[in-house]
Amino acid sequence: MTTASSPTLSEDALQEIQEVLDIPLSGSADLLTTAELCATFVSVMVECEDEYYRQALYGRLAHALTVLRQRCVEDLPEWIVRQLTTETVPLSSVPECWQDSEFMLDYAQALTLALSGNTLLVRNAQDLVGLLHDLVYLLVDQLKTPLIVKQ
Repeated sequence: MTTASSPTLSEDALQEIQEVLDIPLSGSADLLTTAELCATFVSVMVECEDEYYRQALYGRLAHALTVLRQRCVEDLPEWIVRQLTTETVPLSSVPECWQDSEFMLDYAQALTLALSGNTLLVRNAQDLVGLLHDLVYLLVDQLKTPLIVKQ
């Protein structure tokens, strides 16, 4: 169980965290905007040592991941299709099993929910936050990689 007391954050750190928490996630946000917002949440989460703010970040990330899942199954706007179109698909250094956005979203959501339960040892929670960070960044990179071959 996470029982360590939260360190005091500087005013600048608190302001940065609050600014990130205040970023709206519009119902009309597209796939790439939503993915970038997920990356922003985990970036701040990794640096956040305050349990109250970390819980708020978990909540925002869980919601953003849910919206991202919806965006992944919707038709892409034309400007995103153009952005993701290429002459040849680049070789990926990521194993094929990690290239499925649905599984990646499931894993990220599961980690977020496990962390938000606040039942893990502090050290385990820190490690899982790092894993969540890397997983979300890998997912965002995958979503931004041009995979549509120009005809």
